[in-house]
Amino acid sequence: METNQPKIQVQGLTKKFGKKVVLNGIDLDVMPGESLVVIGGSGTGKSVLIKCILGLLNPDAGTVKIDGIDVTHMSARRREKEVMHKFGMLFQGGALFDSMRVWENVSFGLTTLKNIPAAEAKDIAIAKLADVGLKPDVADLFPAELSGGMQKRVALARAIATDPEIIFFDEPTTGLDPIMADVINHLIVECVQKLGATAVTITHDMASVRKIARHVAMLHQGHIIWYGPASQIDHSGNAYVDQFIHGRMEGPIEMAVRRD
Repeated sequence: METNQPKIQVQGLTKKFGKKVVLNGIDLDVMPGESLVVIGGSGTGKSVLIKCILGLLNPDAGTVKIDGIDVTHMSARRREKEVMHKFGMLFQGGALFDSMRVWENVSFGLTTLKNIPAAEAKDIAIAKLADVGLKPDVADLFPAELSGGMQKRVALARAIATDPEIIFFDEPTTGLDPIMADVINHLIVECVQKLGATAVTITHDMASVRKIARHVAMLHQGHIIWYGPASQIDHSGNAYVDQFIHGRMEGPIEMAVRRD
């Protein structure tokens, strides 16, 4: 595979829900080993973009390519066979299975996608838990027995358990205090670098952006209005980006605020 070929290539991606246009002709290349963070306000289409790349939503127009292969209209069976094994996902809120022990959660992809025997899968799960700073005795607990921060670590261990080539992080620090959020951000950086994976993160948490991102793309009203190195975000020259990263009410981004 050519080194200049994008790991993920999105071209002309459009998605509407009724009359509401959420994505309006998105073009985006994510190179191998890249750590891209997509920022934007609530409802700007960040999650929809990831779902279209994953194949959980079908776009109305445009294409999604993974390693140069057009997967936009690939059948679910073929996608599962040829593409899904490349992906890892850290869901917002963790999305752990309450009825499964921690090691069963972590090894879910190993047993369902790779048909690895349970005993071997548990050993791998324990190793992945160690990668996120959790001891082996956590493996036999249930998610309800863990703190929010520990649940997030378990979810991260599950995301990396299959050694994916591409990992998606959906609001990885939601619901965490600032210290635990920084721990999770640090672990994400470590795990992605260890795997040599390509990472796509969506967030509105600027601390996460500054810790995780190599490049940043900002979504607004269905378009990517700024793309550049994370090191340049404070000097983007873009009024929308400037308002967003500083959390200012006044600016070109108009929020629905009731004024009595």
